[in-house]
Amino acid sequence: MNQVVRVPARGSRRLLRSASLGLSRQIWLVEIGIFLNMLGYGAVLPFEIIYLHDGRGFSLTVAGLIIGVVTGAAIVVAPLAGPLIDRFGARTLTAGAGVALAAGYAGLAFAHVPAEAFAAAALAGAGNGAMNPSQSTLVAALSAADLRHRATAVSRVAGNAGIGIGGALGGLIAAYGLNGFIALFLANSVTYLLFVGVLLLVVRRIARPAPIAAGYRAVVRDRPFVRLALIHVAVIAVGWGVFTWLVPPFARNDAGVSTRLIGLILLANAATVTLAQIPIARLAEGRRRIVMITLASALLAGACLLVLVAGAGAAFAVLVMASITVAVGECLYTTVLTPLVVDLAPAGLRGRYLASLGFAWWIGLTLAPTFGALLLSISPAAAFISAAALAAVAAVSALRLERQLPDAARRTPRPARR
Repeated sequence: MNQVVRVPARGSRRLLRSASLGLSRQIWLVEIGIFLNMLGYGAVLPFEIIYLHDGRGFSLTVAGLIIGVVTGAAIVVAPLAGPLIDRFGARTLTAGAGVALAAGYAGLAFAHVPAEAFAAAALAGAGNGAMNPSQSTLVAALSAADLRHRATAVSRVAGNAGIGIGGALGGLIAAYGLNGFIALFLANSVTYLLFVGVLLLVVRRIARPAPIAAGYRAVVRDRPFVRLALIHVAVIAVGWGVFTWLVPPFARNDAGVSTRLIGLILLANAATVTLAQIPIARLAEGRRRIVMITLASALLAGACLLVLVAGAGAAFAVLVMASITVAVGECLYTTVLTPLVVDLAPAGLRGRYLASLGFAWWIGLTLAPTFGALLLSISPAAAFISAAALAAVAAVSALRLERQLPDAARRTPRPARR
């Protein structure tokens, strides 16, 4: 006779807690919303300039300027978002940013002349500038202090998986020409609205701490945080900027790698982040955060030097190794960064602190293509050795920062048993 094996209820609950990483149902629904968000964004990201140039007939210069407005508006809005987050709450600002992004990308879908596209891009950029800090503040507010690193890790997995899958789907839809491009931009708009719906239906209102009158003056006077923000600029410029905008043209023009294989190099990065982020978050528990940041910076420096080896042969394999190395560095870095900033920030200034971090993010992304492309035009060695040096400086600066941090903020906490 067949016997039914029953799993004890206590064991089932323990298994479910392990699978959920201890995070609440509310957090998981928000993470699903983040995945949908990035699914749409990943679908349009590679095709923004192609759509404006090939689909709408704008010159490459004008198309580039329009997409540049997205970044420029984000840089302007990011610091402005901080006081609004502290005043009205992260849930409200995240929802507002989602609506702005939805309207901006819908506007781009129907932009027939450059003026319309510039206006839509400015709206989308404003949404981007507010989304980054408000979403980070929201995830931090919804997470217990000892689980913030896990919630951050899941956000990273959701974002990378969304971008990767979205990019693959976007390529299929973009093959249908102008109608395909319009469908992509409208689908992206819909995913933002779905995320807003999740926020409004699932996330309960969060009690807001009393505002602190000093505002950004208190942020600027916080020397450890300012130093961390400068390190952030360097890490983002190298880890995200260099490997997004400089490695692909180097691979194509200097290392002789085909366009198809360049896509696989980028896929290796996204896949590694998706697979490694949560295990690395668990590894970080109980360990010093500055060690993780230093190791991440060192890996980025090594990856930049590894790229130069690709010019000497076996280019594709070497660049895949560099891409995987960068991904591991990203995982180490992002696991500890946001929880560290949240621990440094007074509760009433958390929005401003994370908005300052978002501002540093956009500055780093702006520096990489601006100065990196110039150095790359001079020589690949100048570009990648400079990037490696910048990452090395960030590593050394991080080590010197640790003694300035409060004792309670130095280590990632071990989650309490629940």
